[in-house]
Amino acid sequence: MSEFILEMDQISKSFTGVKALNNVNFKVKKGEIHCLVGENGAGKSTLMKVLSGVYPYGTYEGNIIFDGEIKQFSKINDSVDAGIAIIYQELALFPDLSVYENLFVGNEVQHKGVVDWNKTIVESRNVLEKVNLSVNPETLIKDLGVGKQQLIEIAKALSKEVKLLILDEPTAALNEDDSENLLNLLRELKKQGITSIMISHKLKEVIAIADSATILRDGNTVCTLAAAKGEINENTIIKNMVGREINNIYPKRENQAIGDTILEVSNWSAYDSQLGKRILRDVNFHVKQGEIIGIAGLMGAGRTELAQSIFGNPKNYKLQGELQIDGKPRKFKHTSEAIKAGIAYVTEDRKGDGLFLTQNIKNNISVGNLKEISASGVINENEEIKVANDYKKDLTIKASSIEQLVGNLSGGNQQKVSLGKWLFVKPKLLILDEPTRGIDVGAKFEIYTIMNSLIAEGMSIIMISSELGEVLGMSDRIYVMAEGEIKGELSAEEADQEKIMQLATQ
Repeated sequence: MSEFILEMDQISKSFTGVKALNNVNFKVKKGEIHCLVGENGAGKSTLMKVLSGVYPYGTYEGNIIFDGEIKQFSKINDSVDAGIAIIYQELALFPDLSVYENLFVGNEVQHKGVVDWNKTIVESRNVLEKVNLSVNPETLIKDLGVGKQQLIEIAKALSKEVKLLILDEPTAALNEDDSENLLNLLRELKKQGITSIMISHKLKEVIAIADSATILRDGNTVCTLAAAKGEINENTIIKNMVGREINNIYPKRENQAIGDTILEVSNWSAYDSQLGKRILRDVNFHVKQGEIIGIAGLMGAGRTELAQSIFGNPKNYKLQGELQIDGKPRKFKHTSEAIKAGIAYVTEDRKGDGLFLTQNIKNNISVGNLKEISASGVINENEEIKVANDYKKDLTIKASSIEQLVGNLSGGNQQKVSLGKWLFVKPKLLILDEPTRGIDVGAKFEIYTIMNSLIAEGMSIIMISSELGEVLGMSDRIYVMAEGEIKGELSAEEADQEKIMQLATQ
């Protein structure tokens, strides 16, 4: 018998004449954790969609050999029946249904054609034990954190006797503790004989967990590295991912001139009437012209809530305190007022809140400032095309044209479109909420370079990030939040991971 549970041989896949996969070869050994790595747009997700039947047999070239047999999956259920389960970054759970209903949806426990709910709950507890998750099966999904929801997705797959588990960016939205729990679970599943494929941009996780790692670049297989041979290290992975060495992922800025205070927030508090609790308490901080302020903290610390409360309060929190722009007190009743005052906010959820995925690049970039390209209420299409092409060039958005649908772009290029939309409103203060979440190391470097160029032009940036390396590598000053409060301020020179975590856990 073959040592490989999966062999994808000479896989090619094209979209409207553009080759997304070019004779890709990908082999996974039985019982290993195999990481699939590459820049955004390298073809990782496309390859897994070919494997899972999202792109059915006949729409691609090449062969899939799974568990010793050539497979021709025509739909997702075919791969599921064969023992393949794929868990995407956007979780496929029903928030208003219970845990046990989600675990067995489409795979209900029945007796004589009738769903046996009591047995379903019992079976749910058994499945949850496999992922070391102790929750009441009757709990609604929406009442659980993202980390627990991720484990429920895995438990759902395990309920179907999975042989190969595929996880697409499983830790992108998790904090460090939840991420470590997930990696430990994959190690435990490995002991039980379950093979895993993990797509990840977090190189430290790849190095920590991978038995093997295959690197794709521009739709081609570059190489497969083996941990047993000492080949899986950061320098080797980056060099093969991007085709060049990136010695310092955080590009250094020239000594820029720090100007006057442009934003000052004093005794800022917010009450969420929906949750029935205070989410921000007596927050004080300031931002000067030409600096990057990092805001660090664990999930639930109140970082995003702080950003939204400043940016016109779209969640309608009850606010107290004072906000000054250029030394003048301001009160924003709507996001449009914040935009007019020179504030822009790039949301952490680019797919849900930041972009229109079914529209093209041109429309997404222009939508934030239509007045700029309109006269008497009519959009000047030539000007719109020029603006979109300028941002596509300046931000190095990789796309066939500005007419390409944003939903078909890689995560890194979607983030650049979102950034372009807000740069078009010409802000003086840009709030970036998790600016590099779910994008690869090459795209991160490009985003950081753009940030530095904006600072050099006199803009100011507030960067919210869960990646401590990013906060330390890009910030001039760092504020650390916990439980809706700012627990401390650190200069770039004095800050380190230990000091940040001490403040974040107060």
